[in-house]
Amino acid sequence: VQLQASGGGLVQTGGSRRLSCTASVNISTMDVMAWYREAPGPERELVAQITSTGTTVYANPVMKARATISRDIAVNTLYLQVNSLNPEDSGVYYCGARRHDRIFWGQGTLVTVSS
Repeated sequence: VQLQASGGGLVQTGGSRRLSCTASVNISTMDVMAWYREAPGPERELVAQITSTGTTVYANPVMKARATISRDIAVNTLYLQVNSLNPEDSGVYYCGARRHDRIFWGQGTLVTVSS
């Protein structure tokens, strides 16, 4: 399974960004797909996830208000739309997928929010 993330770049505070993650397999076979953010620090933190049934979970209410995770099974792509970006949103965004007991990661896409 290969996951190819894209859509990162430089954006001004208050702007929006849509990230994409295209899989090499049928994503409907994945139990969960998710976006994680890695900023300078020890941990990669969850931004949002979506299950095989379409149930979505966001890291916190603030993120839920600003972000939308979605998927298009026809093109095997996971998306993350984030609005009202601020510098604290900067980091490398990774898409991940879990199928049974196996976890797969993409290579990440860098989002930099300028103040």
